[in-house]
Formats: sequence, structure tokens, C-alpha cells
Amino acid sequence: MSNPVNKTDLAFLKHFSMLIGFLVVVAIGLIALALHIYAGNPSPANTEHAKIVQARLAPVGAVYAGDTGRAAMLAAQEAAAKAAASQVAYGGTTDGSVIFGNLCQSCHGTGAGGAPKLTDKAHWGPRLAEGVDTLVKHAIEGYTGSSGMMPARGGNPALTDEQVRATVEWMIEQVK
Repeated sequence: MSNPVNKTDLAFLKHFSMLIGFLVVVAIGLIALALHIYAGNPSPANTEHAKIVQARLAPVGAVYAGDTGRAAMLAAQEAAAKAAASQVAYGGTTDGSVIFGNLCQSCHGTGAGGAPKLTDKAHWGPRLAEGVDTLVKHAIEGYTGSSGMMPARGGNPALTDEQVRATVEWMIEQVK
């Protein structure tokens, strides 16, 4: 039997094998160079790593028993109350003018979204007739009417009910 591969095909296979071999050697060389460079410049350590691990390992809940447990439970409740108070908008102030100036002014000062301007007493008349409690309810829960819409808590969910009430009452005093 004769060889089924002719001389030109054999020459091509020889050159192609040499080319593939050369490319493999180049790839291995590049990998070795990359490993050498990476070993000389390690990635920076995460400075928050200890905190992340501690947060992952922290207990989800706690069991309180006896007087010691009661004291620990009260301390935990106080810490939770302080943390919640720090999340209240505008430092927890109930000064309506401060909240209005920081939040409500954007709509009630310009009339955006159909909001009645604080200076437009004609638009406030029908609203004032509904009563303070209704206005506060609309400010807390939000309201969509034919003349416009009021987002819940003025668009700031961190406002407390007391802050919203104080701001609505302040606005009513300004309109009268």
C-alpha cells in the first residue's frame, strides 16, 4: 500500500505542527511572565475584611433570661431606638419651616405637579375646608386628585408622622 498523504500535504502538516508548537511555547511564556508580574505586585488587601467577616459571623438574634437578660434587652432596645432616630429626616426636627424649606418648597413654591403654591390662598380654600386631619392624612399617605398629586411624605419616607403634621400645620398658618 502506498502512503495516502502526498508530499505537499506532508510538508504542510510539518510546518503547521511547528507553528502550533511555537504558539504553545509563546503562550506558556506569556503565562509565566504574567505569573511573575502578579507575584511581584499582589492585589491590595481589603481594609474592611475584618468588619465584613465580623458582620457575617454576628448572631442574628439573642436570648435574654433573668435580670441580666432584661438589662441586655433594654440596652439593645435603646441602641435600636438611637439607630432609628439617626435615620429620621432633618435630625428629627419638628420645625415646619425647616422641613418646608428643605423639601416642600420644591413643589409648593413653584406649583410643580399641580401643588398649590403657599402664596396662592384661592387654591388652599377648598383644601382647608377638608380639615387639618385630612390634609395631614393626604401628606402622610399621598394623594392623587383631579388638580394634581401629593407623594407620600412629600417623597421623603424618612419623615415621621409628627414631622409631617408639624409641617402641614406650619403651612396652614402661612396660608391663613
